[in-house]
Amino acid sequence: MAWVVGAGGFLGLLAIALGIVTLRTGWIVPTARRHVTRPKLQGLGALLTGASALLQSLLYFQFLPSVSWDVRFFGGNALLFAGLLLIALSQLLPVRRNPDHADPSGT
Repeated sequence: MAWVVGAGGFLGLLAIALGIVTLRTGWIVPTARRHVTRPKLQGLGALLTGASALLQSLLYFQFLPSVSWDVRFFGGNALLFAGLLLIALSQLLPVRRNPDHADPSGT
């Protein structure tokens, strides 16, 4: 069981790293570029999702002070679902148009 939790912690670190890169540079993994319309929401969602996985593994291996089962369950799920919601919104919301740019039609 420990290797499963360790793999989840590693994937959490990877998601956090990708979220930071997306927030800092706007770069998105090539397989998701076609779908993402708002990179900042994608980066924040990746950070929250990765934080959920990493915190759960750190609590399992007792690197952090022990908290009650309820706090671990509901807190981890709140982070995970908030991250997944932000990732879904980053793909479903329309592209934001910048009003400072001139209208290409010239009207």
